[in-house]
Formats: sequence, structure tokens, C-alpha cells
Amino acid sequence: MIPVLPLPRHAAALVALVAAQGWLVPAAHCAPATPDAPATRLATPALCLSSGDGYLHARLAGAIEKNIDWPNQGTRCEGESKSSPAGVRLSFQRQPDQGSHLLFVFGLTGVREGAPAREVGANLTLIVQGTDRIYGTLGDSRCTVDSLSQRRLGTSRSYRLEARGFCTQPAHAVRGDDAVLVSTFDFAGLVDYGAPAEEVGKGVIPEHLTPVE
Repeated sequence: MIPVLPLPRHAAALVALVAAQGWLVPAAHCAPATPDAPATRLATPALCLSSGDGYLHARLAGAIEKNIDWPNQGTRCEGESKSSPAGVRLSFQRQPDQGSHLLFVFGLTGVREGAPAREVGANLTLIVQGTDRIYGTLGDSRCTVDSLSQRRLGTSRSYRLEARGFCTQPAHAVRGDDAVLVSTFDFAGLVDYGAPAEEVGKGVIPEHLTPVE
């Protein structure tokens, strides 16, 4: 009989966050549209920023070998403040018909509303949507943001946040021995400081995500 093992504390919190946010999308929902699919599936393209200047660039090596070059159009980005530790969290993904199932989540420690920053610790989570493949640095000591700037959008508490950084150590798989090194990254995305901060680890870990050996 295959024993079912509990996740380590930090990994459990990571999986709980992923499940609570709904980031583990069923594979069928991530599949590219087929020629016979209704035209309504290819409705208005996603836009990271309404100003047209959102993006994500990243270089991946290891279990995933890929150079990411996502422009504003076709990229979905979200951001909000976070409470533990205090800072912001931003996510980036391509809309399903763009052919990528990757989701990047950056947790930046100590970032304050509207303020520029340098040498910011970054916690990186990489998710292959439609699967249970999750990679995380499980802390902000492995990745650093060199420079960060923010520009307010209109009169709301929403900002265009632009950052550039690197990782010196890989993000390890929650299950198994695989790892992905995101050696460099830079992005511009949305942060809404008016949205309620989420607490990492809230929610229940789905049984099918419990690792087995």
C-alpha cells in the first residue's frame, strides 16, 4: 500500500494558497481552442494593463526550459497587497488560447503603496495549470528585485508596478525532486491596494494534492 505523506509546513501553505485562489484549473479548461470550437471562446483578448504597457519576461531552466516574452495583449495580470509578510503579490498568465499553461506568482516583501524600492526579497511560485506541478522558492531569500517603480492609474488605489530581478537558487517542486531556476525576470503588472490582503495558507488542501511515495 502506498503511504500518503503530509506536506511540509511551507509546502502545505503554498498548496493551500494555490487551491484557494483557484489556480489549479482543470486541464480541459487550459487546452487551446480547436478549429471547431465556437467563435465566442475567442472573445475580447485579455489585456494585462489598459494602458497597454504590461508585460512579463523571464528565463527558465531546469525542469522547464523556456524564455518567456509575454506582451500586454493576451496576458492576464492581477495584484494586491499581502499581509504575511507585508508587501504585494502579483500574478501573470496567458489566456488559454495563447498556448501557455504557466502561471507566475511573485510575492514581494516590504513594498508599500506608490513607493519605489530596491533590493526587495521576492518569493516566486510557478504553477503548470491543469496539473499538480507546483514549484516554489518557499521564501524570499532566493530571488531579489533590483529595482521597482510604481505609477498610479487614475484616481483609484491601483498602480502599474514595474520590477526587474533575478534568482540565485531554483524554485523546487512541492512534490518530487524537480526544480526550475528563473535566472532573470522583469515585468510590469497591476497592483490594487484597495483589494483585501489575502493570508498565505488559508483554505483546505484538496486530498488529490497530497503527495504520495
